[in-house]
Amino acid sequence: MGKIYGYARVSTKNQRLDRQIKNIEDYCKDKKIERIYQEKYTGTKMGRPQFQKLLSVICPGDTIIFDSVSRMSRSADEGYNLYMQLLQEGIDLVFIKEPHINTSYYKEMQSKKTQIASTGKKSTDKLIDAIMEAITEFQNEETKEKIRIAFKQAEKEVQDLHVRISEGIKTTQRLNETLPEEQRKQIGQRKGATFETKKAKMMKERIQKMAKDFDGSMKDKEVIEILGISRNTYYKYKKELLLSNIK
Repeated sequence: MGKIYGYARVSTKNQRLDRQIKNIEDYCKDKKIERIYQEKYTGTKMGRPQFQKLLSVICPGDTIIFDSVSRMSRSADEGYNLYMQLLQEGIDLVFIKEPHINTSYYKEMQSKKTQIASTGKKSTDKLIDAIMEAITEFQNEETKEKIRIAFKQAEKEVQDLHVRISEGIKTTQRLNETLPEEQRKQIGQRKGATFETKKAKMMKERIQKMAKDFDGSMKDKEVIEILGISRNTYYKYKKELLLSNIK
């Protein structure tokens, strides 16, 4: 029995992986998942460090579970080629949202052969065998085409999204040109501005209340232990708080 791995990916650092991870865990139910590799990555290429780590540890008989085909690759050619490569290596692939292209389905279709009773006539049976072989080949090619279409659709969805974003920005820019400066909308993040998550904001508030360098009486080590965050993260937040107080 091979090992089961999961792979979850989002395109930007601010997106969450929770939904994909839950879907993978729910799909497996009582089966043991060796590890769910997680990645926050922007782009459509295969050069993702966590994904490469996963590919380096899998062995024939192992299974990789994806929430959808777009999590494996959003580039049609790369995705299809990798699918076929892993299939040949004996790796099972599961796509929760596109079960019709799971490797188990592909293998099942490959093994299907319609049986017709022999007629007893050598020439007739030879003709029937040739026809059935052609039908089987057609079924295999049709299955491969379904896999190609799934990866092409994932790639198209990304391209369409980029087009919609670009069109939205252009529309806002045109609208801004017709408005007084004080009524114009901000496009993108302001220069020099930084994004702060709710968790970071909450941690900073707690550090400010607890640490003796601010409103509290605790040492840095004590605050780190209570909050359960890394030293690097703690001192990063502390530095930002000190700089904001100076301003």
